[in-house]
Parts: sequence; C-alpha cells; structure tokens
Amino acid sequence: MEGLILEFDSLTRDDYERVNGQLGIDMDSGEGDWPPGLLTHVGGAKDNGWVVFELWASRADQERFLSDRLGPALAQAGVDGPPARMEWIEVAASHSPGA
Repeated sequence: MEGLILEFDSLTRDDYERVNGQLGIDMDSGEGDWPPGLLTHVGGAKDNGWVVFELWASRADQERFLSDRLGPALAQAGVDGPPARMEWIEVAASHSPGA
C-alpha cells in the first residue's frame, strides 16, 4: 500500500468537483467510476488551494490512472500545470475505525 499527497495551489472546490464530474465520480454519494487500485481518497481545502490524500494498492495503479484518466480530466476541467506538491509516502498503517 502506498500513500500519495497532492497539493494544488489556487484550486477551488468548484475545480475539484468539475474534475470529479469529468471522471464520473460523485463524491456526495460515493458512486462512480473509481479507478482500480484506489483504496482511499480524501480531498479538502487548504489556504489558497486544495489537498488530496490517497491510498493506492500500488504506484503503478495510480500512474495508469493519471495517464489514462486523471491527466485528461484535469485538462478538460481547466486545471493547468502539475500540482505544487506530489509526494509518495510509505504507509506503515491504515485504519478506519467505525467505518
């Protein structure tokens, strides 16, 4: 299991929702065309931007998703350039109490 932190400067909630719409994912219901290998997705606002944290079964799964779907969805939603931060972390533990 691999953790990924993505930080986007100047990205808004509207931008985030537009990208999810391009991907066919409804964050309110959790329904949609989630990519294979994605275990957890969390998105939220930061000062002047947006942060996404994800758990993936493998980096290869995320790289496939990025090249095949996420990259084009970001472009279609008008999100220019790479994230301000993209960092992989080695996950030692992951629990969802009460889930």
